[in-house]
Amino acid sequence: MKQTLVWLRRDLRLKDNKALSAAMKSSHPIQVLFIFDDNILDELPKNDPRVQFIHQNLEKIHAQLREKGSSLLIKKGEPINIFKELFQENQTAEIHFNEDFEPYALQRDMKVKELCKQYGISCKSHLDHLVFHPREVLKDDGTPYTVFTPYSKKWKLAFQHKHIGPNSKDQVWDNFFKSDYRFPSLKQLGFEASPIQVRPYTLDHLETYVNTRDIPSLDAGSYLSPHLRFGTVSIRSIISIAHEQNESFLNELIWREFFTQILYYFPNVVKDNFRAKYDNLKWRNNEQEFELWKQGKTGYPLVDAGMRELNQTGYMHNRVRMVTASFLCKHLLIDWRWGEAYFAEKLLDYELSSNNGNWQWAASTGCDAQPYFRIFNPHSQLKRFDPKLAYCKKHIADLEELSYPTEVVDHKFARERCLAAFKAV
Repeated sequence: MKQTLVWLRRDLRLKDNKALSAAMKSSHPIQVLFIFDDNILDELPKNDPRVQFIHQNLEKIHAQLREKGSSLLIKKGEPINIFKELFQENQTAEIHFNEDFEPYALQRDMKVKELCKQYGISCKSHLDHLVFHPREVLKDDGTPYTVFTPYSKKWKLAFQHKHIGPNSKDQVWDNFFKSDYRFPSLKQLGFEASPIQVRPYTLDHLETYVNTRDIPSLDAGSYLSPHLRFGTVSIRSIISIAHEQNESFLNELIWREFFTQILYYFPNVVKDNFRAKYDNLKWRNNEQEFELWKQGKTGYPLVDAGMRELNQTGYMHNRVRMVTASFLCKHLLIDWRWGEAYFAEKLLDYELSSNNGNWQWAASTGCDAQPYFRIFNPHSQLKRFDPKLAYCKKHIADLEELSYPTEVVDHKFARERCLAAFKAV
């Protein structure tokens, strides 16, 4: 019997899933597939909490499919090789998957589409993890925006005419392929359990978001970003609520789409400065100071608390992210690419476009970045956003002990050194 494959990637849910909704229109029963991609996994530690989170949500999907007499097909390896095997073993009629705009994903998906052509298999991709495709919200001359404010205005105008309601097909789960695949354990996949867990998200904070968003000790975040990164929740459902309740929160979600567009049209930003004029900037790149920054031992409490929170939990408050990133690039004059790579290793919500865009923003090398002469003062940031040290004491056990390190560099000296380095180019 021929079947339609729905290939899950960063859309780990059955509800309001564009690829699955489209596949429901097929006359062939649906087999849901997930591939643990060795090209991605080989670079990760064996106890990576993000892999654990993916595994946990796939197990939920498997249980949902079992209720429908089907199951989730799990494969591990290189996607193109796995599809060759599947096409030789099974009568595949169609493949549906949701688009991913990262450079590796675009290359991977192109190979799969070419393979489908060779086998005469219909291959269709769908927009799911964004509201707008990177090609949709453009300047009047058809070029991409590189400044956020005009992009967000155009985005909001376009959103007024965008239908993002749930697809009625989501309610008709009666066309799944009858299968009974076993669900593998983490160990069988070559991974181990991690003590770090992704927290449930909440939108209960939207009414007070503007007043509490910058206070790390309040723990008033949504914890939404890992869920958007891996698609355990539909961006359309979140955007609908944000659009009605809080424009500031909506703007944060639009930044995500803006940075995706930047990566789509300017893929060189992965390795290069968006502003090429800073290619000659003389980074110091002191490895010992970089290690102190990573461990949260710079002697600046807000910086250290943020880094220790990241290392211990995989999270870091957004205001603190800006301070820690600025400190690395401006105070220590360490290349933003070093910090970006470390965040990529540790952040539960790591997403290439946003991580890259925000690091280049902090370093003043990116699009619509803060000016180079804007250098966060860690002391004044601490007084303003954590005056009672509640956040810092939570994450730094020895904050008030003699063991707590002295400042790795004097703020005034570091600021003047940074200004001189940027002015030189």
